[in-house]
Amino acid sequence: MGIDVGTRAVPLARVVRGDLVESVHTGHLVVLGTHGTDGTVEHAFGDPDVTILARSSLKPLQAIAMLRHGLALDGPELAIACSSHNAEPAHLERVRTVLAGAGLTEDALRNTPDLPLDPAAALAWQSSGHVACALTQNCSGKHAAMLATCVVNGWDLASYLDPGHPLQVAIRRTLEDLTGVPVQHATVDGCGAPLFSTTLTGLARAFGAIAAAPRDAPGTPQARVAAAMTANPWLVAGTGRDATQVMRAVPGLVAKDGADGVYAAGLPDGRAIAFKITDGGARPRPAVLVAALLLAGLDPAVDLDALRAVGHTPVLGHGEPVGEVVATLGTPAGA
Repeated sequence: MGIDVGTRAVPLARVVRGDLVESVHTGHLVVLGTHGTDGTVEHAFGDPDVTILARSSLKPLQAIAMLRHGLALDGPELAIACSSHNAEPAHLERVRTVLAGAGLTEDALRNTPDLPLDPAAALAWQSSGHVACALTQNCSGKHAAMLATCVVNGWDLASYLDPGHPLQVAIRRTLEDLTGVPVQHATVDGCGAPLFSTTLTGLARAFGAIAAAPRDAPGTPQARVAAAMTANPWLVAGTGRDATQVMRAVPGLVAKDGADGVYAAGLPDGRAIAFKITDGGARPRPAVLVAALLLAGLDPAVDLDALRAVGHTPVLGHGEPVGEVVATLGTPAGA
């Protein structure tokens, strides 16, 4: 039996319908202060050191590993490498650009075939006679960058998803370096790539360091990833997605969602948050994300109305709002 992430979890959000609490989402959340790169915990709910699989929240860290090993991407193409994109046409164009730059086509991709995440994009794709494929799966940008890194280093392309492949070994070592946490567990992510464990505090520490990387030294991998994501938030997710909306609302914020209820975000001064919803649901994530950022403290220039709009998740009855998902953040550990 595996480690139970539900142990020590506390309520992070409540679903209110009418005048009753209909559901409760529990989880773990950590907020690191301005010295977040040193792991200073300002607030903790549940277990801040819980071991998690951070899923797609690891993509910025994976991109840093690739940059450290010669990947020559910046700007929009680096943003798509960090993305869980909607597979809208401009997303697919950037993925193809990354592949073409390495002399490859989408046939080289080995990620799991899927339809676009965005319903409108999925309908348009299928209406044009297409079926689920690797290109339209939300991780194709990351996989295109992985292949491009292999080309730079002369590594085998066919086996790039093998945990023992030089690329995946490099990613594992970079993950440990950025989080300060040894990898204790390894499995396979939904896209087929190796997936390595970390802790919630370790994940927040890495995001704080990425967001705080000095922009006067744009050649560093951390600064390049931060610059690419903050300048191209739509490419990191897409239309209607909270990761895109929150980065637009908070200047300099580096934020990345992950499957099964994971989120991480870092602010330019090193403050950072990370959380895990234990039931794996996406519904409470926007409300919890915004509440955590407000708890961390934001620059007075931030448009709080725009930020709160990101976290607003109405509960519908017959198509009309009858309630809301409300972040509660449980009781701080040690209180």
